[in-house]
Amino acid sequence: MAGGLFSSLRAHRSSSSSNHSCTTQVLLFLTFLPLAVAAFAFFIHWQADSATPYATVDRHFLAVDRHAPTTSSLSRTDCGTLLSHSSPSFPYFRNWEFHHQPQLKPNIAITTSTSASLDQILPWIFFHKVIGVTTFYLFAEGKAASPEISRVLESISGVKVIRRTKELEEQQARSRIWNETWLADFFYKPCNYELFVKQTLNMEMAIVMARNDGVDWVLHLDTDELVHPAGTREYSLREVLLNVPSDVDMVVFPNYESSVERDDIQDPFSEVSLFKKNYDHLPKDTYDLMYKEATRNNVNYFLTYGNGKAIARVVDNLRPNGAHRWYNYAKAPKYGNLSVFKITIKLGEAAVLHYTYAKFSALTSRRDRCNCKPTKEDLKRCFMLEFDRVAFIIASTATEEEMRQWLNLNSLLAFKDAMIFSHSGFACVSQAVYVMITSSRYREHIVWGDEELKLKLLQRGILTRIYAPMVIIQALRESGVFTSVIASASTNLSNNTSSSFTVNAANSSRASAPAIPSSKTSKSETRESQTTTRKVLEVSNIVQYTHQAAVPPLPAPVLQM
Repeated sequence: MAGGLFSSLRAHRSSSSSNHSCTTQVLLFLTFLPLAVAAFAFFIHWQADSATPYATVDRHFLAVDRHAPTTSSLSRTDCGTLLSHSSPSFPYFRNWEFHHQPQLKPNIAITTSTSASLDQILPWIFFHKVIGVTTFYLFAEGKAASPEISRVLESISGVKVIRRTKELEEQQARSRIWNETWLADFFYKPCNYELFVKQTLNMEMAIVMARNDGVDWVLHLDTDELVHPAGTREYSLREVLLNVPSDVDMVVFPNYESSVERDDIQDPFSEVSLFKKNYDHLPKDTYDLMYKEATRNNVNYFLTYGNGKAIARVVDNLRPNGAHRWYNYAKAPKYGNLSVFKITIKLGEAAVLHYTYAKFSALTSRRDRCNCKPTKEDLKRCFMLEFDRVAFIIASTATEEEMRQWLNLNSLLAFKDAMIFSHSGFACVSQAVYVMITSSRYREHIVWGDEELKLKLLQRGILTRIYAPMVIIQALRESGVFTSVIASASTNLSNNTSSSFTVNAANSSRASAPAIPSSKTSKSETRESQTTTRKVLEVSNIVQYTHQAAVPPLPAPVLQM
């Protein structure tokens, strides 16, 4: 009996020991299994990285080749070698090879009228090449039309330079636009009005060239503006337009305005990252609530225009409708608002970045460009926007040394009902023009130096930081793209005859021959000349939609009290 009990206990103890050993083995197995899997995965990943070190480059907005030369090693003589390296990479331009690629769809063109120098035009062109623009129609005058600069611009793939020659002016003087009424309110006026008409005529020629070049979309942009295709995966304007419904003819990009934080900016594209958002991208309650603080005692929410820029499909009967919009002779175009296409992708963030009054020289440029007097009548005839009138008065009533002294002392001509003192004497001005020296500070109007206010407006969404253009242009500069283009054009005389080509292309739809009216020409002489010219024009049979008035630069909405 006792032996049987002892035998039973020994068997039970042996069974328990066996079960415990089995459990221990299972636990050890479960502990080491994930470690083994992790080690195996690490080994595989290490092998893959060794074989393809740049496998993830397409996922990055701006990836730099490990073997590319550093900034400190760059020199002007390294341009040719540098361009052969695998430098920063973007969706459509691997290794910074900026060849003309009209086969990429949609094919996008930008047209501009410019007198800027290379230090502004080159970054402007190549930035837009990076985001997907293939063709540029540059209507050049002033510095931009000089032989040296034109040769550089014409050497760039996809760029067509049209100099403002007598032939071009005679050709544009025969445009049907002069025989219509939609732009008539801007005729025979100087300065900004004259520029506005000139831009519109250039846009008309650009449409003809765009059709000949197989362009799908055309955009008018100034060389102090950059497209900001925010909300797209690859920071691509093509991606923006691919998501526009096929029945939409035109899309309006709201504009953001630069908010400079220093008074010594030299290169706005590379030094400015703070922007004031357009009211179209803000909740109405926020815009109304923060309007006064965002305006900072200026005449409007934006210093200059606030109605954005439009891009249009190149279709039959397309015409410009001023520098900010497009229209159609045969039908009213269907507009597209970028913010309504959020089903596919967030396009409500896309905008045009306007670098306005970012440099001190912006104050003097209007004085040099416009032959106007600082009087009520001339200011209204010369400028469409209030702040442009302000800037002109500053530039007209002081020498450059005095203006810089104002800048250093942070003082500004703030304008109220009073008088202007000019070099020619005193001139009376009404409430429509703001003229009077007050205690207002320059930085309170243009330069954003109040850190507390900036932080408040950033938190509210009125101001925003945008670094993408700065990063792209800096990378282009450090990669030697700009110096390479200049060096190449200097050593090899360009055989590009784009100027004559573009004018001839436009001739395919209109005759050529009398100059565009200048503000220096008497109104009676100009009207007589234009009347003679129009006798050779045929009035279009398409009249239903031709009288849609041109859209000028418009200020942002004023706060309704």
